[in-house]
Amino acid sequence: MKKCLFSCLILWSACFCHAQDALPNISKAWDMVWSRFYLPKVQTFGDCLSSYEKGKEQAHLPSADEVRRQYPNPCGYSTGMEDGAILGGAMLSVLCDRFEVTKDDSLREKAANVFEGLQRCATVHGVKGFVARNVCPEDAKSTYINSSRDQVTHFVHGLWQYFHSPMPDETTKQQIRVILADVAERMIETVTPENDFDFLRADGTRCPLGICRMWNVQAHEAARLPMIYAAAWDVTKNERYRVEWRKYAAEAVAQSANPGESKPAYALLQMQCSLELLHALEPDSALKAQIHTHMLHVRELAAKRFTSVVAQISKKSPEDMRMLGPDWRKVPEWKNQKGYPNPQWGTFREIWHLTREAGESALILMMIDSPTLTDEQQTSLKNLISGFDYTHNASCGLVYHLAAYWKARRHGLL
Repeated sequence: MKKCLFSCLILWSACFCHAQDALPNISKAWDMVWSRFYLPKVQTFGDCLSSYEKGKEQAHLPSADEVRRQYPNPCGYSTGMEDGAILGGAMLSVLCDRFEVTKDDSLREKAANVFEGLQRCATVHGVKGFVARNVCPEDAKSTYINSSRDQVTHFVHGLWQYFHSPMPDETTKQQIRVILADVAERMIETVTPENDFDFLRADGTRCPLGICRMWNVQAHEAARLPMIYAAAWDVTKNERYRVEWRKYAAEAVAQSANPGESKPAYALLQMQCSLELLHALEPDSALKAQIHTHMLHVRELAAKRFTSVVAQISKKSPEDMRMLGPDWRKVPEWKNQKGYPNPQWGTFREIWHLTREAGESALILMMIDSPTLTDEQQTSLKNLISGFDYTHNASCGLVYHLAAYWKARRHGLL
């Protein structure tokens, strides 16, 4: 008995030390996200930094005139306004996990601000149910007209988690009900065979890139449509959304079986978000078990990706990892993406991507029932966080490092 108690104390001590070693550095990541990436005028987050100088970190963001002209492209690709709805949804999830661990009441205000930013993305343009990628900080109202299923996935997942957390008041919960119902209504109206199951751009035209298609998609995308309906039903209890959810649920789960070995971490994370929501709400025990089997498979793929990405980062020099993003207006190479001119970030794209993938793949490992980490995974996560230079990294991937850390803390894995 004494031997067992001693072993438990040793194990607890090791885990505690890991958490304490990582905590000072993860606090730097937290500070950087809020001081450099957060856009207080619109309460959203930008994608990258082009300077470490205070007040100039995101000077590259498009002007209101550029956004109104849909310049350089209707997605805002490569401008720093590309992934605001994704990042806001992800940050709401971070705040839910951190609040669960710390019960820190100051997080309520931060979560309320992030929610207001997401609400702005869904309402400022006046197109009911359309989720804009971000909102221009210059005028706090201009948006690009082409969204994507990726934006909507994190948007819905984050709002759903926030709704079920202890943080929002009843007024905010009612606002979430309205927003998710509006998104679901847009899907019912537009995601039809006539539109090739596309939820359309804000101007009512088809997206030429295929990124707004919600059905007849790849395996890692198949669960997105029913998860939107399931979330809307869960918060409103409107039978209309339950019917839509059940119409697609079983087939979507069947299609989710084999997402492929080479999908990037962001695709696996969005798949896991959609499956996590469906798993939580699924009433049929057999289908629920099938969903969890798919989630375990996604976790296996993410484990391989996490190992690979950590190894790639270890080969980069400190100077590489400190690389800043460019002003997209001045880059030498632009690519035509089905009619959308897209400025290319050059070598910075890899640093931006690796930073994100490290956090995204680690986070997926813990998005299952009763998650565990191997000793190697725990050590890799601890070393990643404690050794990362968060004060000199220009990628919004810092959000996912926070997500992985607080998810690990929530489950007692760090």
